[in-house]
Amino acid sequence: MRLFRFAFVLWSTVGLLAAADNRLDAVFARIDKAAAVFKGLKADLKMTAYTAVISETSIQSGTVVVKSPKPHDLKMLVNFTEPEPRKVRLEGNKLEVFNPKANVLQVYDLSGKHKAVVEQFFRLAFGTSSRDLKEGYTVSYGAPETLSGKATQRIELIPKSKDLLAMYPKFELWVADDTGIALQQKMYQPGGDYSMLTYSNMEINPNLPDSALNLNLPKGYATEHPLGSGK
Repeated sequence: MRLFRFAFVLWSTVGLLAAADNRLDAVFARIDKAAAVFKGLKADLKMTAYTAVISETSIQSGTVVVKSPKPHDLKMLVNFTEPEPRKVRLEGNKLEVFNPKANVLQVYDLSGKHKAVVEQFFRLAFGTSSRDLKEGYTVSYGAPETLSGKATQRIELIPKSKDLLAMYPKFELWVADDTGIALQQKMYQPGGDYSMLTYSNMEINPNLPDSALNLNLPKGYATEHPLGSGK
């Protein structure tokens, strides 16, 4: 009887693993189909940040515009409107953050160690192929979940880079069944902290002029280069 139970549990486990592999392959197929034609998007954005040591959650909301003329060429403008206005622009090796209240533009040079972190956070959801994911992560299937009435498949990603793993032990993506684009992405940090981006009212591959990603800065703003970037 014990042998029979062991065989049954083993067989059931193998069956579950095979089913998970099949579901993950299906997610990869959706991701690759979307990546092959992805050129950009517009969406509303909610960014949730949780700090475990003080059990505090902060939420920012706004809009995001993305252009990707070719693979691995991503331009992005995030316009936070609540609770404090702030603009974040990413292009190539440069990240710009504009604070309207202080009228200060912070410019970060991402050609060094910061580039990998920023790319992992922002580029995972947009136009990334399954090959890119497999090269950078150990990917496993999570579960089907519904976000704002839309069917998604949650996948988990563990960085293969030891440096990145030390900073961000795990990522999660919620990939939409109908579009193959992530509607939500979550980045875990040591100690229980995390950041999560949730997208809604998404328009995929809209006709976006380059001006749609301009910061449109006011006169008289000051420029800063934190962390010694720009030197």
